[in-house]
Amino acid sequence: MSTTVARRAAVLGSPIAHSLSPALHRAAYRALGLTGWSYDRFEVDEAGLPEFVAGLGPEWAGLSLTMPLKRVLLDVADEVDDAAAAIGAGNTLVFGEDRSTAYNTDVTGIATSLRAAGAGTGRAVVLGAGGTAQAALAALHELAVSHVDVLVRDAGRAGELQATAERLGAAPEIHAVLTDTPAAATLLQGADVVVSTLPAGAADELAGARWRPGTVLLDAVYAPWPTVVAGGAAAAGATIVSGLEMLLHQAVAQVELMTGRPGPEAAMREALDAAVLARG
Repeated sequence: MSTTVARRAAVLGSPIAHSLSPALHRAAYRALGLTGWSYDRFEVDEAGLPEFVAGLGPEWAGLSLTMPLKRVLLDVADEVDDAAAAIGAGNTLVFGEDRSTAYNTDVTGIATSLRAAGAGTGRAVVLGAGGTAQAALAALHELAVSHVDVLVRDAGRAGELQATAERLGAAPEIHAVLTDTPAAATLLQGADVVVSTLPAGAADELAGARWRPGTVLLDAVYAPWPTVVAGGAAAAGATIVSGLEMLLHQAVAQVELMTGRPGPEAAMREALDAAVLARG
């Protein structure tokens, strides 16, 4: 059954031209018969987010937010979901009749992707300390991994991640080793799960680490693919999970939050595959 009620949603970030979220959400609307719904993308930075949100009308159902907006989102929302508050970052803003609520579906995206890849509950390593790393820490906590090592460039810039860990009741070890490739590679040895939240190219030098066969590596980067580090880990027998899987599953959760209906995963996956193929 279709509906022609006009509702709007969009993805915000900077840069944003590369985002595949429109393909995912538009496919979901088609599959759900939401013919009056639209989904766009807007270039918005941290300074511009409050004004953008304040200018939205009642036709808006929700927003998806990517870097660098995941932390500042919590400041513009009227309410913050408990999970997003614990993480200290969000990626979804849903508008109700008179209030907006911030959520973090990145946790769902990461946890679902890792479970599907058969990730174990042993030692995990997270590369990076930004908003996605905070979500990764929450996902690994949900998966009940035994220990988490977080690899960063500068421990002084990991305060937000450390605060997330404290709110979750987790106790990761933070190592400022990303500028010391041999030290970082040593910490990767024997890991059961690795989640890289680093930007494209930033983890390339770790491709030659002694990856353990069976390690599950989720690389949040999905373009270009495969990344250098994913290729190196795959050659050593690791199980590789593309950031596309995380993108898909977090979007499925976003669709449900914004529309009130379960996200149609099959239709969204098909649209994502087509969008990636079209980009070559």
